[in-house]
Order: sequence, then C-alpha cells, then structure tokens
Amino acid sequence: MKKILKPLISVIAIGALSLSINIDKNVLANNIVNTCDYDSASKGNPDFSTMNCLLTETALIYDVPPEIVKAIAEGESGNWRHFDKNGEAIVTADNGIGIMQITNQAGYNQDRLKSDIVYNIQAGVETLDKMFKRKDLPSINGGERDVLEHWYFAIMAYNGTKPVNSPIVQATGKRNANAYQERILRIIEKLELIDLTELPFSREHFQYESNSKENIKFSAMNYDFDLSLNKSKYFFETNQKVSATTNVTLRTRPTTDSPSMGTLREGEVVTITGPFVYEEVSTKKNHFVWYPVKRSDGTKGYVASSYLNYSASTPTTPVTTTQDYSAYAKKFADFSTTAWWRDDMIWAIDRGLISGYGNVWNAKTKKYETQLQPNTQLTEAHFLTIFFRYAQKDELASVKNTSSWNKSGLYNMAKKYKMPVLANEESTASKGLADKGISRGKLAQLMASYHSGKTVSQNDAIQFFMDNGITTATSIGGYNPDQILTRSQISAFIQRYESFVSKQK
Repeated sequence: MKKILKPLISVIAIGALSLSINIDKNVLANNIVNTCDYDSASKGNPDFSTMNCLLTETALIYDVPPEIVKAIAEGESGNWRHFDKNGEAIVTADNGIGIMQITNQAGYNQDRLKSDIVYNIQAGVETLDKMFKRKDLPSINGGERDVLEHWYFAIMAYNGTKPVNSPIVQATGKRNANAYQERILRIIEKLELIDLTELPFSREHFQYESNSKENIKFSAMNYDFDLSLNKSKYFFETNQKVSATTNVTLRTRPTTDSPSMGTLREGEVVTITGPFVYEEVSTKKNHFVWYPVKRSDGTKGYVASSYLNYSASTPTTPVTTTQDYSAYAKKFADFSTTAWWRDDMIWAIDRGLISGYGNVWNAKTKKYETQLQPNTQLTEAHFLTIFFRYAQKDELASVKNTSSWNKSGLYNMAKKYKMPVLANEESTASKGLADKGISRGKLAQLMASYHSGKTVSQNDAIQFFMDNGITTATSIGGYNPDQILTRSQISAFIQRYESFVSKQK
C-alpha cells in the first residue's frame, strides 16, 4: 500500500521552492521512485496504482493539483501508457513523446524522455507549472494554485493557445467543447468524480482568425467570477475536519472491493486520521486516492478523496439535503442538480423572475424540450424586465408603451428610477449596442443607481457591489466589468442584492 512521503514534500516546501533552491532533479526522481516502489529499469508500463502514485507525487512536488496532471496524462497518452507492447516509448507523428506527450520542449534530453517515465512526467509537470506562471495568459480570480478551475488557461497553453482551443467558437458564440482544456476538464469530472464549475467566458474576450495559425489574442487578462469553485482534494491534513459531498460508503480498506463500514451521509463531517493512500488493487484504475477518516462515533475507515470536501464547521449531527430538485429537473431538460447556478435559478424561477424556453429542439435527444438555458447571454432589455419583475412587479405589469418602439414603456421605467440605460428611442445605434448584451459593469451601474435613487458612475457602482458583498471581487478591474452576463449570473446578482437589502431593514 503506497503512501505519500510527507518528509519529502516538507523538505522541498511543495513545489515552488523545488525550482528556486535548485535541488537536483535526479534526487527528486529517485525519491519519487522509492515512494511509489517503482522499478525504473522496467521497459513496461507500471500498474495503475503505481502510475497514479508517480503522477500524484510529481504533481505535489511542483505544487500542481494532481487532478490536472493525471487528466492531462490520460488525455495525452490514453490509459496512462508510456511504452508500447514492444517496450518502446510511444512517439506520435508530431513527435510527442511518452505519457505526457512532450513535444519540442527545449532543455530536455530526448532519449531520456523516451526511456524514463519519471523524467517524462517531471517534464510535463514543469511545463504545466511554467504555463501557470506566464504573464501573457489570463488569470482566474486570485490565481490560487489549489483551485482547479484557476488552471484553465495553463491547461490550454499546455497544448497551445491557437484558435482551435478558444473557449468560445467565434463564429457562433457557443462553448467550444472540443477545445483541449475543455476535454481535459471533462476527464477530471469523469475519472476524479468532481463536478467542476463551467466558467462563463464571452466571445469578445478571444480575438483570432479562424483559419490562422497565430495565437489567440486575449482582450481580458483577469476574470473575477462570483462562482463556487473547486479546490484540489490532495491537501487535506491529519486531524482536519472534512465533509462528505454525497452519500458514500465508508470502506474497511482503500478499495471498493473491501467490506462496508456504513454510509456517510451527505454533509456529514469526519476527521482525516492520516495521509492518503493509493488503490489497494493495483489493476484497478482510479484517478482519485483514499483517505483514512474517523466518524464522530469513533468508526474508522477509508473514503475516496473525490467524495470529501473542505468543511468550515463541525455539525453535531449528520446533515442531509432538504431541497428537492426533482420537480425542476423534471420540468427543465437542461436543469442540473450540481451546477453552481442551481439555487440561484430556482430562486429566480420561484419568484417569477424567469421562466423556461418551451419547445426547444434538442438535436441529441431528437425531442422538443423546455429548457432554462442558464448560459444564454441577455440584453439590457432582458435584464430590465427581470429586475423590474423583482423590484417593481405591479408597475411593470401595468406599464404601457408610449410609442411604436415596443420597449418604450420598459425604458421609461428605467429613466424614472434614474437608471442610465444604453438604449434610447431616438438612436438605432444605441438600441443595437444594448441588444449586444448587458455587461457586468452596466448591470452594477443600473442596480446601484436604482438603489440610490440617482445616477451613479460605473466605478462607483462596482465599489458599491464590493462594499456590500454583492460581488466577491476586490478591485474594479477584477470585477471584469466588460463581461456580458448570462441568465444564471443575472439571477445570482439580483438574489445577492435582495440579501443585502434585507439586511438593511
């Protein structure tokens, strides 16, 4: 049963220092080999448990989330393979070498990349680490290294910042599901069993010519998302309190082949009792690891890392979920019980602020469905309608248009409440601009102006949001004011505004 070598990790101060203090990479490699009990002279692929160990230990040394390293190895080599059936390193047509598919990376010994799995993994992790540190790539929020979604652009750069990897398809404005980083993140979801948060990027932030070989130009260099993101599950410490993410079986040994010690209920808090270990059955392929834990009644066992999360408090009794999402899942074909926007959208639905789109044709299911379409970007008029349903429901219901412009009544309401809208009746250009979408900055300005009863500047409005917990951003630039908002994001902002208002009463 292989265990993480804590003394090794503490000596090199986890990763970042391992580069700056110039520790011999051969020494690090030898320590990893010993930790994972790997026969480095072998010309065959290690068993799955050993390969899990090699990838995990190397990732931890460089302070890179192991979830990402293992997913990249999976995506690059398929089934964590380095050698072919003849014992030769797998080399692709574009000269990608081995498990991490190292291609044209200067400073690495090409023969050793082929013969030495640990060296190949090390090269891949070092490359990924360098991508994360690049200043010419956008950052997510504060750029914390232990947050999985913060590695989005580093993963992209590992394959290349070419048009093919744009998060958004320029021609359609839709999510680019075939982008390299999107495929890697799906591997994490599938094999690490972690529900990652989809980052709501906008088309205008990625400039490129579809048929060009030039790199994408990024017009936004920082994204501040008011979203619940996921931390790596490899940094739990002994005696730390963690909670179960779902109902999960507590095992007697670190494998699903072992007997059950009972079921941890969703939200139940347990205590980590030691370092994680790898899958006991070497032929079982798991991306996750196992943690030894203890329940409040003293029962001990093992739980897969995927089903544990950081716990802010320790309930005296197990916590169960009281919200029933079945009605929403039944009504809306694209409703997700795990998406970050789940509760925000339900709040907006229940308040009558939004409703679904009926009779939407789904090419995959070949059915007409009712959908929420939470990631659909909305116009200024859409936002005003939703906001006034919340703030001035009766007035909105009785408002009349005052001209042939079918939005004149809505915009007259906005002017009445000192909200500095983009569109006006006299200007076709202003209407077109408003119809391109409501930005985060404009939403803040409209809501803050409504709240204060006078028109305020965009910067003052963003400051109002920051001061009152309506956003988690800590700077005006970090708020990302130019980003166009979606239905789910607008629902979230209005709900946070309501929470702020209720506290003032």
